[in-house]
Amino acid sequence: MCEERLKRHDLTDEEWVRLEPLLPVSRGRGRPWADHRMVINGVFHRVRAGQPWRDLPNQYGSWKTVYNRHRRWSGDGTWEEILSRLQAGCDEEEGKDWAAAIDSTVVRAHQHAAGARHRPPADIDPARLAPAQLAAPGHTGGWVELQEIC
Repeated sequence: MCEERLKRHDLTDEEWVRLEPLLPVSRGRGRPWADHRMVINGVFHRVRAGQPWRDLPNQYGSWKTVYNRHRRWSGDGTWEEILSRLQAGCDEEEGKDWAAAIDSTVVRAHQHAAGARHRPPADIDPARLAPAQLAAPGHTGGWVELQEIC
């Protein structure tokens, strides 16, 4: 696979300058972290391509490093914190309720998603795993018009 084709969706220098100050800093214990930019580009590539973690191209480092960082940041709220800090001031008209809309008709589970573990992971706070109420139940705003055929 051509390396240039893979890089076209990576973070630009401008995006990186804005994102870098929002990322956690290594505390100096243990092994130094792999480059955040490379790992984040790996997460983006994996999500965009919908491929298994083990098939991540080598240019993003070890698939296990990318997976572990993504999982850790998902579990401890780092991704949410980054998003909320990026949202600050983005759209003054919509205020704090600004969010991305995702059409669930095109969100697919990977074929390997079947048969997942049945007990929650021990290293993630159970409160973070509870389903979130995204919208008030009830009317979705859509409507259906019946057409009469003559």
